[in-house]
Amino acid sequence: MSHNSTEPVITSYAQAPTRSIAVGDTRYAYRELGPKGGIPVVFFVHLAATLDNWDPRIVDPIAGTRHVIAFDQRGVGASTGQVPGTLEEAADHAYEFIAALGYDKIDVFSFSMGGMIAQDLIVKHPDLVRRLILTGTGPRGGKDMDKVVGVTYGDILRATLTRSDPKEFLFFNRDAEGKAAGKAFVKRLQERTVDRDKNITIKALRTQLKAIQDFGRSAPSDLSTFTQPTLIANGDHDRMVPTVLSEDLHRRIPDSQLIIYPNSGHGGIFQFHEMFAPVAAEFLAD
Repeated sequence: MSHNSTEPVITSYAQAPTRSIAVGDTRYAYRELGPKGGIPVVFFVHLAATLDNWDPRIVDPIAGTRHVIAFDQRGVGASTGQVPGTLEEAADHAYEFIAALGYDKIDVFSFSMGGMIAQDLIVKHPDLVRRLILTGTGPRGGKDMDKVVGVTYGDILRATLTRSDPKEFLFFNRDAEGKAAGKAFVKRLQERTVDRDKNITIKALRTQLKAIQDFGRSAPSDLSTFTQPTLIANGDHDRMVPTVLSEDLHRRIPDSQLIIYPNSGHGGIFQFHEMFAPVAAEFLAD
């Protein structure tokens, strides 16, 4: 698709149209925004998430200067096919999607499960990713990562009982600040009013949880081979993917940078979006 210079550049994620591209018999749904040209920033989303789960306060500042692409994995949201049983397969699917769009070099912004998939992608395709942002995530074989299953089911139950969004429990502390940040985050996700994505199915969620559990219980990848500049960020009290795993990633990936936000959980980057978004945008800049 050629980009007509008179076409206005969309810089608001809430307004980005949903597109799709076919790879064999799979159709991948995606949204893109920001100025076209150069290396795109591909966003890798978290467990149970669809296109509607990206915080516009993180996406929009990056899309101010960069071409941003977010996508639904196979079997999630508006993408067709089956949710893969392993994160390695999810990485293969991501590669297939990126190649179908015609890119051989990308930057990556990833959160949680998305960061695990991004690591598997780079292990297989070391030259694909120029700059890497890993948030709320951890390495393959990371200590206690397999416990995410119990924490997730427990918080889904707590959320159901209190009629709240599970992300308020899973991503944020339950103190006054954390509760306020959680409510504000969930509200921001509602800013898009048209062409909303379909929620993930329970079956797909279970498949993803099992894949994360297996990732946590398998032999570590050698991340010392990663050559791209890498920025790692998390809150200091992540119950989902324990904060020590961000420190572990920082040790394993040469010359990586680590930011830990105070008094915040798995969604620390969303709680501190005013501080984090400019840092991320600057890190991804040429």
